[in-house]
Amino acid sequence: MKTIRKFTIAGALCVSLFSAVAISCSDDNEFPTEQESSPANHNNAKTNFISVKGVEFAYRSWGKEGGIPLVLLPGTGGSMDDWDPAVTNGLAKQYKIIIFDNKGVASSKGTTPNSVQAMANDAIDFIKAMNLGTVNIMGFSMGGFVAQRIVLTEPAIVNKIILADSGPKGAIGLANLPNIVAGTAGLTAEESYLKFGFTDSQASITAGKASFARVHLRTVDRDPALNDATSTAQFTAVLAWAQPDANALEEIKTIKKPVLIVHGDKDLPISVQNAYNMKQNLENAVLVEFSDSGHAAFYQNHEAFLTKALAFLAQ
Repeated sequence: MKTIRKFTIAGALCVSLFSAVAISCSDDNEFPTEQESSPANHNNAKTNFISVKGVEFAYRSWGKEGGIPLVLLPGTGGSMDDWDPAVTNGLAKQYKIIIFDNKGVASSKGTTPNSVQAMANDAIDFIKAMNLGTVNIMGFSMGGFVAQRIVLTEPAIVNKIILADSGPKGAIGLANLPNIVAGTAGLTAEESYLKFGFTDSQASITAGKASFARVHLRTVDRDPALNDATSTAQFTAVLAWAQPDANALEEIKTIKKPVLIVHGDKDLPISVQNAYNMKQNLENAVLVEFSDSGHAAFYQNHEAFLTKALAFLAQ
């Protein structure tokens, strides 16, 4: 595994263990598995493909039909398989959700761009190609950066926004990401997941281990790992976003859509101060801060998060 790949995946909490969950191909004469016959959920939703300006994008969709769909945007290094099913399945009880691999990521084709704006443009193209009309969007970490650029670029397609452990341009603490990641040398995948996403308390560690296990419950039709070019492009985009920007908070004042901000009080790569700054500069924002929680606050506190998120989307 090349260094930049470890940096990108660990730095965004999305550590993949595809080899650990790999299974042998089933025989054509075998009966359907329980996953295949169960109602659609995070662990068995079929991977579909759609052509977006000539490029094949991979996506999965399930949940309650009708209403405004919810599109999820993952963090750095994340694919469709890096979402915690406790969150995705919980949201799907009330909304049709769409998770997808943006251009060049995992199962999707094309070349991953090295800027957040270009990633947002690709996501907009995907949403339009899917004929989703107006959507709610939820972005985690880097996905939150992309979500901000989506609503700033094409506000008409966005209804409401959820920003999970994210931040504005020049996000406080984000520029220190390479040094933070350097401190994970020698850690296992689970240990890296815990270090970036959770705190040192026993309660947080226990929640982190449970989340890590849930993320790897899907055992069929999993995404491939991100390639080195994609990892490098994403890491470049994140570090560019981390550069100081005197106009960043002024710019987000132009976002008039309702925003739910959720953040852990002990977020390591993206300080909770970023959540305070966004709340103060967004006209129509609500902030939910989770105590004793890190970068994966909404995974650790998934039940409380779902209560807040579903109420916000229903308003």
